[in-house]
Amino acid sequence: MKMLRFRSSSIRSLNQEIRCTIRLLDDSEISCCIQRETKGQFLLDHVCNHYSLLEKDYFGIRYVDPEKQRHWLESNKPVLKQMKSNPPYTMCFRVKFYPHEPMKIKEELTRYLLYLQLKRDIFHGRLLCSFSDAAYLGACIIQAELGDYDPDEHPEDYVAEFKLFPKQSPKLERKIGEIHKTELRGQSPAAAEFNLLQKAHSLETYGVDPHPCKDFTGSMAFLGFTATGFVVFQGNKRIHLLKWADVSKLKFEGKTFYVIGIQKEKKLVLTFHTSTPAACKHLWKCGVENQAFYKCAKSSQVKTVSSSNIFFKGSRFRYSGRVAKEVIDASSKIQRDPPEVHRSTIGQSKSFTSLHKQLIINVEPLLPALPSQNDTEEIVLENGLLALRDTMHLTPHKRTPSETDPGEEPESISPEVCVEDKQEEEEDEALTISELMYNPCSSVMPTPVEDGGIDLLFDNPVKPGKDMDPDRDSFEELDADERAFLVAEEEEMQEVRWLLGQSYELLTGNKQLNAFVRSFIQLLAVGLGLLLLVVPLLLVLLESDIDISFLHEIRQTPEFEQFHYEYYCPLRQWVTCKISYILETMGAS
Repeated sequence: MKMLRFRSSSIRSLNQEIRCTIRLLDDSEISCCIQRETKGQFLLDHVCNHYSLLEKDYFGIRYVDPEKQRHWLESNKPVLKQMKSNPPYTMCFRVKFYPHEPMKIKEELTRYLLYLQLKRDIFHGRLLCSFSDAAYLGACIIQAELGDYDPDEHPEDYVAEFKLFPKQSPKLERKIGEIHKTELRGQSPAAAEFNLLQKAHSLETYGVDPHPCKDFTGSMAFLGFTATGFVVFQGNKRIHLLKWADVSKLKFEGKTFYVIGIQKEKKLVLTFHTSTPAACKHLWKCGVENQAFYKCAKSSQVKTVSSSNIFFKGSRFRYSGRVAKEVIDASSKIQRDPPEVHRSTIGQSKSFTSLHKQLIINVEPLLPALPSQNDTEEIVLENGLLALRDTMHLTPHKRTPSETDPGEEPESISPEVCVEDKQEEEEDEALTISELMYNPCSSVMPTPVEDGGIDLLFDNPVKPGKDMDPDRDSFEELDADERAFLVAEEEEMQEVRWLLGQSYELLTGNKQLNAFVRSFIQLLAVGLGLLLLVVPLLLVLLESDIDISFLHEIRQTPEFEQFHYEYYCPLRQWVTCKISYILETMGAS
């Protein structure tokens, strides 16, 4: 009897430790080892224990897959099942949910980490603001990093040593220096950070993690989710704000993302297109999580959300964690001595070397939005602060993949985006159906039995002889002619029956061809029947004002509205133009 033995290599692979490096908000790094079944919550707890952080529900761990798509690490799933690259892994600790009221954060440590995240947002152009607000934010950073202005220690251009914005002008630097020397004098680092949080909280793009996409017209847009609701930006202008109470559903299908809500007591359906299905799914997950975090009063109210519909199974996702109200209540109950805040040194603040790193994201254009045919470079979402449009002009800057900062998000809400206008040419092979037609190769008319044909019966009369009875001979000739005619007719009928039999055998004798013909006929009949039913129904839905509950529900579905605006309206306009042109041509002639 043989004994079963486990391979030692398999046991070692189960217990094998995998190294993970997590980059923190101040660009320092910590490492730890995980196993195959270690879940994402372990890494988040590891970072929070490193900081001694209790208000950890605002934070998350972000990573980038080999396709340059960003993801938030899910806490309830094993890390290895989420990572698509090979170990060792590099991730980033970032703010995932921005507090709706930063002033209600109880501990200074949490406010400091939020301050570091906002400082990154300012540098990467995600926090748009006016010139005066930008100067105030910059002065708060200088005060938190340097303290009070000292003319003996600080040179005249000391602000220029700090890289605060994507491209800062001398005028902005002078204004930052004025505010730092006068308004913020005497403030501690914690007070300066608190002032920055108060000012940043009042800005429209506070907490916006921009997702690049295109709307139904093909124009570039950036979607974001805040504590208030769902926002859409084009350039540096907010064009949509849909509060969470008015958002009824978020869904996606392939590269298309839908936001269904109510605005001014009317149903609203917003449609956007992302570059890849993975980007669309990430956008949908972020929306579902933000809606659950900010909208629900209790975590028990969070439901599993599905993107499925009648025809597609779709994806299912459920936010796991506490919601904003529960986090605020838990923060108010914290009773401990405040932990020591280890702020980054001045040298680290001045350098910002890692902040120059950008993430190259290949965005495949969904619609030819740019008329230029010379744009053949890969898209690079540039960092920039376009809100300072009065004094600053951003210059596009490219980075190689080796300079990528894993997990860092480069999207800035900026119209200066270089797009490669690629269009994939798809060759549709036409399906040709060859019909077998019966074409007889000979006539069905009676055919003579010998050369000369029937003409011989009349053109060559037999001369009566002495030994021949004319009447008898004439009768015999007529009888022979009749028999010959009947024989010829019988032969022709046999030939016709043979040809008809061959045709019938061709149509019914071959089982495969017969099955194909039957299937095709059935398909054609079903298609015609559906057209007879669907076309009148579509005309009633699209052209009539009949207000029946059944028809009203169909008209309100996002799929029907997308069909109406993207397909039916252009087709109707084209047909109308063609008919008008034909009528004008006929009238002119």
